[in-house]
Amino acid sequence: MRRAIFPGSFDPLTLGHHDIIMRGITLFDELIIAVGVNADKKYMFTLEQRLEFITKEFSHEPKIKILTYEGLTVDFCEKVNAGFILRGLRNPADFEFEKAIAHTNRKLSDIETVFLLTSSGKSFISSSIVRDVIRNGGNYSILVPDTVKVK
Repeated sequence: MRRAIFPGSFDPLTLGHHDIIMRGITLFDELIIAVGVNADKKYMFTLEQRLEFITKEFSHEPKIKILTYEGLTVDFCEKVNAGFILRGLRNPADFEFEKAIAHTNRKLSDIETVFLLTSSGKSFISSSIVRDVIRNGGNYSILVPDTVKVK
């Protein structure tokens, strides 16, 4: 079975994430959306909210599982028997950053990283931009799936 993880904080899930996930499930038998938990990071949305956004959005996709993890991504891959890490690239800066991580992961394990370019029209969307729009009362709904709701 070709199993991959798509790791991230998903704070919140964006249309860019959605794009990579939907295209990623065509490449793998199973895709695990791996929601990272970092005690040192301050999130806008709780872990429970982030999991709810993702679970509701992909409840109809049998090839998707949603799990949380802490620690090294490659250790999590080995724990869930995933041979691949799926990552999305929006721009050249993303590529340089992700390339360094992919090389490090290959030094630490046999896990391969697969990169997908974000679809045209979604490359400007990032969770940090969405959080800024939300904090400032803007229309964030054009940047996220319908399941992402600010309460």
